[in-house]
Amino acid sequence: MAKIHPKRSMMIDTCCQYSSSKREIFTVWMKSLVINSNGCTVFSSKGEVVFRVDNYQTRRSREVLLMSSYGEILFSIKRKKLLVFRRWEGHKWINSEFHKEGEWFKVKKNCNFFGRGIINCHVILGCNKTTSRCYKIVGKQGKSTLKIMDCAGQVLAEVNQKQSLGGFSLGNDVLSLMVEPQIDQSLIMALVIVYSMINNKL
Repeated sequence: MAKIHPKRSMMIDTCCQYSSSKREIFTVWMKSLVINSNGCTVFSSKGEVVFRVDNYQTRRSREVLLMSSYGEILFSIKRKKLLVFRRWEGHKWINSEFHKEGEWFKVKKNCNFFGRGIINCHVILGCNKTTSRCYKIVGKQGKSTLKIMDCAGQVLAEVNQKQSLGGFSLGNDVLSLMVEPQIDQSLIMALVIVYSMINNKL
């Protein structure tokens, strides 16, 4: 783990708000810190564990839980199969408890006949509210790199392979996640998880 993030890993306070007034850069390691478990671990720029996913011995699960560093559930993401098409739904949890009336989103992978290898997903936020917002996720088939944009095309977050200070790639399972200011970082991470589920990484 020290090679993945050079600074000492620490647990952050759960009262921390998952947003910032400035751009934040996270390290996403597509490995769980739990032995013999599938998942991922997300570090802040200070080397603190911020988010984690631990699927234990289950891979390509129908449901994935995004947790804080202390194991508090923040989002549950489920894969729904509707005839031929698939959809992913995410529900925000409050104090690690599921609330039916709680905020949720859904992601649908668009058919792309002309852009072979391109993944284009439509995201609807606030599905239980009278007014909803939409995002889109754009990436490449089999690749972990992606962009999350609003409907105006403004990039809100971006994932790329992380490189060392010497400019060398740290591997396909070590990623750099950039999140713009005033954006819910836990929501962005939930959408990154959806993308990983689409690519069968989780």
